Amino acid sequence: MRRREFIKGIGGAAIAWPLAARAQQSKIFKLGYLEPGSPSDPIEANLRRQFLLGMRDLGYIEERHFKMEDRNADGHLDRLPTLAAELVHLPVDILVVGGEASIRAAKQATDKIPIVMTLAADPVGSGLVPSLSHPGGNVTGMSGLAADMASKRVELLKEVVPRAARVVVLWNSNNQSKVVEWKETEIAARATGLTLRSVEVRAPEELNGAFTTISREKSDALITLTEDLTLAFRQQIGNFALSNRLPMISELRELVVAGGLASYGTSRPDLWRRSASYVDKIMRGANPGDLPVEQPTRFELVINLKTAKAIGLDIAPTMLTRADEVIE
Repeated sequence: MRRREFIKGIGGAAIAWPLAARAQQSKIFKLGYLEPGSPSDPIEANLRRQFLLGMRDLGYIEERHFKMEDRNADGHLDRLPTLAAELVHLPVDILVVGGEASIRAAKQATDKIPIVMTLAADPVGSGLVPSLSHPGGNVTGMSGLAADMASKRVELLKEVVPRAARVVVLWNSNNQSKVVEWKETEIAARATGLTLRSVEVRAPEELNGAFTTISREKSDALITLTEDLTLAFRQQIGNFALSNRLPMISELRELVVAGGLASYGTSRPDLWRRSASYVDKIMRGANPGDLPVEQPTRFELVINLKTAKAIGLDIAPTMLTRADEVIE
């Protein structure tokens, strides 16, 4: 056999082996998918789809190699512990969860069933794992590094809204990773001469009061720290920012689509798709505590030109050129 043909044959076998292994798999794994949002939300539905596409990339087909057990909190984070307990009692083989509230609920429900994080803003800083390289226990997955990006979002705010001096930060202080991010935002604001006003919202019923407080502040801009609660109610927050002509900066594209001005942060669809690799490794016998937590590799700058026009703000052409996406 010629050397080239031999190498080609080896390569083909290496590619085919995982698919053959799936085909011979006897056990159908049960995956518990815990979601803080609503299954009717098209953005959340797309994230679930990205996870399933990641599984398919690895040769797994739903209903043939694994089944999904879904639980959704519809934005009411206080429901998450009960939903996590339901999945544990079924039982499921692996829990797939994203966002600090969901991950904490899963951790409280079990220290035995593997937990794969599709997104944890700051898993070490918030105490979800002791180390990225050696998470230990039953939790591993993807990190979003939200706190590390806080200063870049402050810089972004100053670039797109040069006149900004007084800025309101809307955030959930019950989320430990957001406490870290708030502190990072404070440091960055002092360095750029911004005055910050903290407005906390810890439950859906506190949103209207937060909006009233922000309206009284007469601020130049709004920074929204993104997590389960603010994501679930992003449309209300976006509508408020638009109606009050407040340029809003956030971490994720989803808040820009809802009416925000700009975002800079990780690509959530990419994280959800990549998290499937952890499920694959655990299904093949790996210990989750031995699998290092991965950091994001894709970051997105998104600008909503439609919002800019609605609030009477001109965006520099150089900024639009830098953007990964411009919404018009």
